[in-house]
Amino acid sequence: MATTELDIDAIRARFTALQGNTAFLDGPGGTQCPDSVIDAIAGYLRDSNANLGGHFGTSRRSDALVAQARLAASSFLWCEPDETFFGANMTTLNFALSRTVGRTLRAGDEIVVTRLDHDGNVSPWLELAHDLDLTVRFVDIHDDTSLDLADLEQHLNERTRVVAFPLASNAVGTVVDARRIVDLAHAAGALAWADGVHYAPHGPIDVTALGVDVLLCSPYKFFGPHLGLAYVRGDLAESWRTYKVRPAHHRFETGTLAHELLAGFVAAVDYMDSIGWDAIRAHERALGERFLGSLPERCTLHGLPSMDGRVPTFAFTVDGVEPGVVAERLGEHDIAVWDGNYYAVEVMDRLGLGEHGAVRAGFVHYNTIAEVDRLVSVLEQM
Repeated sequence: MATTELDIDAIRARFTALQGNTAFLDGPGGTQCPDSVIDAIAGYLRDSNANLGGHFGTSRRSDALVAQARLAASSFLWCEPDETFFGANMTTLNFALSRTVGRTLRAGDEIVVTRLDHDGNVSPWLELAHDLDLTVRFVDIHDDTSLDLADLEQHLNERTRVVAFPLASNAVGTVVDARRIVDLAHAAGALAWADGVHYAPHGPIDVTALGVDVLLCSPYKFFGPHLGLAYVRGDLAESWRTYKVRPAHHRFETGTLAHELLAGFVAAVDYMDSIGWDAIRAHERALGERFLGSLPERCTLHGLPSMDGRVPTFAFTVDGVEPGVVAERLGEHDIAVWDGNYYAVEVMDRLGLGEHGAVRAGFVHYNTIAEVDRLVSVLEQM
């Protein structure tokens, strides 16, 4: 039963990976898995490993698992089960989907993306534009990394076909006004195409309430296995001619799925349901406030200065020390962070951080105040 208070010791006891000394502040690149997810993957391979559609036990159990995975996906995204589908990762799915919608586009049509986007929601459109003679327009951000909605409005016109945007930036943690973006896109007659990868471990995603037409996310960012998950609005999906083999079970799934990873995905959704979003968000806000309140003076934060309008993902630089060196020194203290641009090419360039990027520390609900303090302590010594 989910509660509004997080028992951090009980949470961490569910992760063998968290029993060592490493402070995993690398969640934006992928979270650790609870043991229930690992056990589900192994259990499928031991007891149910088969392809679909057979008249025998393991195949029938695999059929049931795929159905269960779609139910779990529909629960997680608040949509119909047949509006969900799986693939290798968000980027692979997005290239496939953008190629599919490309069949409905013509030379001169326009795609709008943002400078907050991960490149997985930029490059598919750039490549499609190259092939079909489309125009890709970039929505700018303010200096504080909030999205410039006035600039978005200026880019919309009768030729706009898709507005692609993130729910949250994987680089600087900024959360966008998704409902406003969707309304603007639809008013222009365009599809609203959302990247939910970075937001997914930090808050609920209700595709119906948001009104998005397409949304993609990655279970390995919310305590599941390496896998991609997508939603396409049902009537929209029916109208598209997709690239697939003719007997495929699902219009967007081109071959046999990684069934064992679907078992892990179901377990990950069950794990998230057992905690509850109120507890997750309250704990993550406390972690973020602790970090922001104790960041050493030599560190420059690139992004919103408070926990309002963001998730607890922080890009920063240390005066006189390259980000790669900072990350290496933190790694020597068993503190896992990232450096570089983390595929957020546009925002890094916009902030003037393109060559070396920044250090990125990200907190999720299994992190502790003590781990935040460890990070700050090493930064102070540096």
